[in-house]
Amino acid sequence: MLQDTKERYINPYTDFGFKKLFGTEMNKDLLISFLNALLVNSEKEIEDVQYLNGEDLGDGYGDRRSIFDVYCMAKDGSRFIVEMQKAEQAYFKDRSVYYATAPIRQQAPKGEWDYRLDYVYTVGILNFEFPNGEYPADSYRHEIKLIDVDDKHVFYDKLTFIYLEMPKFTKSEDELETMFDKWMFVLHNLSRLLERPAALQDRVFRKLFEQAEIARYSESERRQYEESKKIFWDNYSTLKTAEEKGVQKGLQEGLQQGLQQGLQQGLQQGRLEGMQEGVEKEKIETIRRLQAMGLPLEQIAQGVGMTDEDVRKLLN
Repeated sequence: MLQDTKERYINPYTDFGFKKLFGTEMNKDLLISFLNALLVNSEKEIEDVQYLNGEDLGDGYGDRRSIFDVYCMAKDGSRFIVEMQKAEQAYFKDRSVYYATAPIRQQAPKGEWDYRLDYVYTVGILNFEFPNGEYPADSYRHEIKLIDVDDKHVFYDKLTFIYLEMPKFTKSEDELETMFDKWMFVLHNLSRLLERPAALQDRVFRKLFEQAEIARYSESERRQYEESKKIFWDNYSTLKTAEEKGVQKGLQEGLQQGLQQGLQQGLQQGRLEGMQEGVEKEKIETIRRLQAMGLPLEQIAQGVGMTDEDVRKLLN
């Protein structure tokens, strides 16, 4: 059951909520289940993970710092960056690529090295859609690797970016079939649920709902969550305000441009009509002068390039 008022479960889009569910040693089985559901079509199955320092301070003084929501390593050495991205950024793709370089650089040992690298995955849970309709409306999971642009084969399979466009996920509880569906449903709807849905009776989801229930938290944890939620909604409000101002500005500019174009078209039409009226008046005066000279109607019509009938109409 969904609800829109008082929360029973935390919002995973907040920093506190996401790290509470996926970034603690106690709940790493939730992270493992999510990653395995995400990689269900690959040969990789994650059995255990080790959390790594979420702050990469770079190689020296002045290097730009990268901060990850969740950064971990599987038993086979594969490294995972998992981020909850709450709002669209101008250079979001550049940011993802830049962040992926940290776990690549960290693999370089001191001394001799043959450059062998372990797999690196960047997982972005996006609370927005890629702009300009980059993907179809019904496509919300995107897996990107380095490919050969001519024959489309995967040139390098050890660097993978997986993005989930959460606003596009619209499946109801009755439509959930796979573990991936269930995880998408939980992430998309958790804070609006009143109780655990019947479709989410797996052991991992029983634990998730226990860990997500706000009533179980200490006073300190509730304060941290409320502060994290306030930051989330403040950022959301700021973004919506900027969007609304952008739309309003666009409408005003469009209206002004439309008025200017309309005025220009009106002036052009007025000039055209005025010219036509002037030509018409000049023709009438010419016809009357020729008529006063005693020329027959046929010659007058021929002289002004009109039919006999049109000349008669102008003279009446």
